[in-house]
Amino acid sequence: MYKIITVSDNVKVSPKYFSKDVSKSIKDSLIEQLEGNIDDSLGVILNVINIISAEQGDIFPEDPCIFYPTKFELLVYQPELHEIVKGVVVDLTEFGVFVRIGPIDGLVHVSQLMDDFVSYDEKNLNLVGKKTKRILKVGDSVIARIVSISMKMDRNKIGLTMRQEGLGALHWLERSKKADK
Repeated sequence: MYKIITVSDNVKVSPKYFSKDVSKSIKDSLIEQLEGNIDDSLGVILNVINIISAEQGDIFPEDPCIFYPTKFELLVYQPELHEIVKGVVVDLTEFGVFVRIGPIDGLVHVSQLMDDFVSYDEKNLNLVGKKTKRILKVGDSVIARIVSISMKMDRNKIGLTMRQEGLGALHWLERSKKADK
């Protein structure tokens, strides 16, 4: 889920930003330090939106930077357990598919694709349901549910399922709606 959160922290501003206005130099430092990173508690940091307040900075011996106690807003993506997400298949393997859900990818293990035996078609680079003949390939839009989350700075894992009612590739769902009419 996308969220705007307020954070208070000491922001380290390097000398290369000293020629700018204090608020601009703090924001530029935050952008450089935070945007695009994954924080265990915040999620994926997408954008530094606003500097709410900044106090007078502190200088420490043998460090050329200034440290400003600052309150600021961030736009973050925090995946939530059981959240329904829409994404696109970006990679396909024998063991499942990787789905891009916003700024990160999640894995749908082959056991979580559909209620059917799924085989990997290496020649056509797709996954096929034995009975249903449902096909999944790179570029397909899907709806999935988040079933596991492990957000770490060095490695993040998002587990997804598409086995529940109303989930799956959009072209499966459209075909299913037409069949019900």
